[in-house]
Amino acid sequence: MAVFDFSRTPEKDRETVCTYEVFYSNVHEMSPVNPVAVIDNEQMQWQKTSKGMFTNPVKRTSFEFETDDGVKSADILRIDARFVSLFQWLGEHHINVCLTGVNREDGYHVYEIREIAFGGGTKLSAEDGFLQYMIERLIASNAPSSDELDEDMEIAGDAMKLTSLQSITDFINCAGRTLPENIRQWAGRNLAVARSNEVTAAERRHAQRALSIMLNIQWKNNYFESIDPVLARQILDEELYGMEAVKQRIIETIIQINRTHTLPAYGILLIGPAGTGKSQIAYAVARILKLPWTTLDMSSINDPEQLTGSSRIYSNAKPGIIMESFAAAGESNLVFIINELDKANSGKGSANPSDVLLTLLDNLGFTDNYMECMIPTSGVYPIATANVKEDISAPLLSRFAVIELPDYTEEEKKIIFSDYALPKVLKKMGIREGECQVTEDGLEEIIARHRGTSGIRDLEQIAEHMAANALYRIEVDKVDNVVFDAQKVRQLIEG
Repeated sequence: MAVFDFSRTPEKDRETVCTYEVFYSNVHEMSPVNPVAVIDNEQMQWQKTSKGMFTNPVKRTSFEFETDDGVKSADILRIDARFVSLFQWLGEHHINVCLTGVNREDGYHVYEIREIAFGGGTKLSAEDGFLQYMIERLIASNAPSSDELDEDMEIAGDAMKLTSLQSITDFINCAGRTLPENIRQWAGRNLAVARSNEVTAAERRHAQRALSIMLNIQWKNNYFESIDPVLARQILDEELYGMEAVKQRIIETIIQINRTHTLPAYGILLIGPAGTGKSQIAYAVARILKLPWTTLDMSSINDPEQLTGSSRIYSNAKPGIIMESFAAAGESNLVFIINELDKANSGKGSANPSDVLLTLLDNLGFTDNYMECMIPTSGVYPIATANVKEDISAPLLSRFAVIELPDYTEEEKKIIFSDYALPKVLKKMGIREGECQVTEDGLEEIIARHRGTSGIRDLEQIAEHMAANALYRIEVDKVDNVVFDAQKVRQLIEG
């Protein structure tokens, strides 16, 4: 594929041979050991910071260094597969760049590229910082497969960071095969609509908006790095007291991920009384997986269109909550926390939101009516919460590994209040150890007052109230410390 308009080196000095080989790397931090590219340095040792531009007559890809002795061209020997399209594009548009690298025996190892403006060179995009953004996205991507890299995948450019048509076009060309195949083809079609004069202004606007949403998401593959089970257990112990069976189930999931490097086929459904820490467990799992998380509150969703988005035939059309969640997270691998799954059947008419959830949970791909594209969901890990198992439909229930959370015993509640809830609040309010204390009979009174409630939410609220009262008396009444016995606890609760 003729990529660059090579205008400096005489034609007779060039041969139409490929000088470089592609290597496949998924390293997400570039360095001299893990370079973006390696350039021939036999004719001279290149400076650590070198300026110039990429050129390529057919396939003899090279870099023209600006030196004190004029322009010197050197072949590129190796290129990270993720950057092939970007180098081609930089050369096509004569973009002046600054390379940072080190000289080694096998060549000049480039590990940083920055755009510069000199000598009348054009900018990569209409918006500043695009090249750095593009490089960061490519580094975060996984290498395309070898059989895909050689295919022709050029998309023609237009005359406007990923909100303008120009920057969208630039991104598609530079991202190349690092984008999923169906999304790359979808982007080409929508780009044509966004530039067309044969469609309405509303259609062009919707196409451009959809492109901006889709391409600002980092579409990752479903390979997951190993997770330290010891650290995972530590996080669970920090967030939860007891619940050994629950913790064991989560650690088993972590071990499974470490063996397969993929997410389990089923998400987790946490069922238990209100206040037992279901959401807390979900957030802890997201922290363990090192994934962004988003929440869907099914109690507030009564129309499937809220999840699937509306068709572009309407002027006020917009994506659904699920697609917006991907956009907010900025990547396709994330934890979906679905709160109150037992409320998912309360839809309007014959349709209900639970039917939409099934397509998300099956990990076969999700289609948003506005985006009109199959969204990869293999990197989505769903964690749902519910109070009542019987209110969940059988199809939904079959998509989860169910973990039932029992309520806490009175002895467990004492420990949670004394060792977790109260110390956490005191630390948040800046109250030192010893300034707020609870006697044994005071603790008994607290537990007795909340004997009929499930979970620990009420205990957390009384801890907050107690700490605030102690802080007031320390600051206003100038006491050294406050001790809550049974009588003071009753006075505090009863007002």
